[in-house]
Amino acid sequence: MKIGEVNDRTAKGDSEYVWALKDINFEVQQGEVLGIIGRNGAGKSTLLKILSRTTAPTTGYVKIKGRVASLLEVGTGFHPELSGRDNIFLNGAILGMTRREIQSKFDEIVDFAGVERYIDTPVKRYSSGMYVRLAFAVAAHLEPEILIVDEVLAVGDAEFQKKCLGKMKDVSVNQGRTVLFVSHNMKAVQNLCPKSIHMINGTINMIGKSPDIINKYENNVIEYNVFRTNKKVTSSDGKIDLIQAEYKSNNKKNQFLAGEESILSISILSKEKQSGIAFEVFVYDNFGTLVFTEYTEQYNLNAGAYEIACILPAYFFNAQTYTYSIGISRNYQEFIIKCDEILIITFQEPIYGEGYQGVHPGIVRPQLKWEIENKIL
Repeated sequence: MKIGEVNDRTAKGDSEYVWALKDINFEVQQGEVLGIIGRNGAGKSTLLKILSRTTAPTTGYVKIKGRVASLLEVGTGFHPELSGRDNIFLNGAILGMTRREIQSKFDEIVDFAGVERYIDTPVKRYSSGMYVRLAFAVAAHLEPEILIVDEVLAVGDAEFQKKCLGKMKDVSVNQGRTVLFVSHNMKAVQNLCPKSIHMINGTINMIGKSPDIINKYENNVIEYNVFRTNKKVTSSDGKIDLIQAEYKSNNKKNQFLAGEESILSISILSKEKQSGIAFEVFVYDNFGTLVFTEYTEQYNLNAGAYEIACILPAYFFNAQTYTYSIGISRNYQEFIIKCDEILIITFQEPIYGEGYQGVHPGIVRPQLKWEIENKIL
């Protein structure tokens, strides 16, 4: 067996085995808040599973002093058949707390989660948002010395995310607990974590102050600038192949300028006659914020090849990096194809001549129509 290939998900390997993590070595002191950032597949979640002791390392060891509460994915640590109330007591017992200690925190947990009406309902009937609300409230309030949080906060709404970030800052600054936080939201990492780790292909690329690490991370994303992907993806029902996604500019240099129109092109193969096929694009900025989504109408397809083009107007995108995800659904129901981070495009600021050249602040930069009228006083 060939073991030891670099864990680069963008390249085809010669072996079935790779190192999901390799040469990982770092320390986190009591009361520190450490951010962990990197592209999808960099090894962040695997690292947290090892630190939470849900996965054992092949080699090496982890030394932890203190109780660990982890929130790795929606549903972690909850029994679906038990009510929210029972799961609170179950999680507290797993952390080694007495029933009286848990009871003293119970009202605070329920109030923070905002699920009082359904606290005696089996959690299998909760929405993903309710699930993660209660799970985070339990993990943060049952007084672990170490709190490990993966990207699950993205499930919650904006108000709850703000509430969670405030709670994590409180437990670290005011209560001296340690927090490890994985997120694609660079603003959240910068606001919460003084120190961060940047991971690439299962290894640690850099450890340092969060502003420096985030800057390096964004530069690394730009290095992975992808104009075209030719990876074939077959739909879950086997009736459509996504052949290619491509981003085109209207200039011969294949540069993307904030002041020029651009085109997103998707090539598919329909294997039989079918109806109700819709396409969706998700566009994120370099902080992981969803800028917008766009749906097509539903199409009826015959067997054959199709190209779907979306024309994006000039002066819409700002001079920064955007990541594109693509989905294909039937009758606007669940996706039969979903490709995350399929294209990464960096737009350059256009040159306006001698008078001005600079970057506009903001996520997008639409060119709006202004009018002035001279009023007679």
